[in-house]
Amino acid sequence: MNVPISATVLAKNSERTIGECLRALRAFDEVIVLDNGSTDQTMNIASAFPNVTLLESGMEGFGPLKNFAARNARHDWILNVDSDEILSDELVREIAHLKLDERHAYSMVRENFFNGRLIKCCGWYPDRVLRLYNKCQTSFEEKLVHESLQKKKGIKIVPLRHPMRHFSYRNASDLLDKMKHYAQLYARENAGTKKSGPLKASFHALFAFVRNYFLQRGFLYGYEGLLISVSNAGGVFYKYIMLHEANQAPKKCPKERQCNSSWNQ
Repeated sequence: MNVPISATVLAKNSERTIGECLRALRAFDEVIVLDNGSTDQTMNIASAFPNVTLLESGMEGFGPLKNFAARNARHDWILNVDSDEILSDELVREIAHLKLDERHAYSMVRENFFNGRLIKCCGWYPDRVLRLYNKCQTSFEEKLVHESLQKKKGIKIVPLRHPMRHFSYRNASDLLDKMKHYAQLYARENAGTKKSGPLKASFHALFAFVRNYFLQRGFLYGYEGLLISVSNAGGVFYKYIMLHEANQAPKKCPKERQCNSSWNQ
């Protein structure tokens, strides 16, 4: 590397992909793997890599976790990678030869796969993400879900040429699990600050399906295009319904909470 870079990786039950993810990062002298409660072999696999430092955190939300990992890194330059993302050799070489400028943040193309098939529909392609940045100049938003790198004034976005590959979903079960998790985080983050209801949830879900399946050419990808379009629409529906439920939940006064606590004891 022309300039030292710390790679940060969030992981939870990632035994299927964490090994290949970390092998692609062997050129980086420091890789921070932040585990968020894995119950599989993720930690054991990660501990076998000599450039990996393992951290654990019980906090929730992608933005806070990414910033926590960056704060614990030795270097100012941070490359953020998810545990199911694998950098291509070409991208690693491109990063290694960069003349990094702290006034810049660097984006890269992410190729998204479903069950081994590259998907170029449903908004999955082109998918350009900001992942290489100087932590003294910027950071991720403190959002629980759909966090992004803050584009502070004066920071120029520089696109990199080569891709990384994203292997997040193998089947319908993976899509459903991620949909549920994101919907729960969205509802928790926005409860009491955004309005929602069944009509809003239905409208946004219908629009999401039409956009993904027709406007973004999901129909050209057969079974995969239909499944992704329906799952995306379902995710939109449930995040607004869960937000509606969260907004409707009665708020307990301090005395009531104290009485309930005493009763439960």
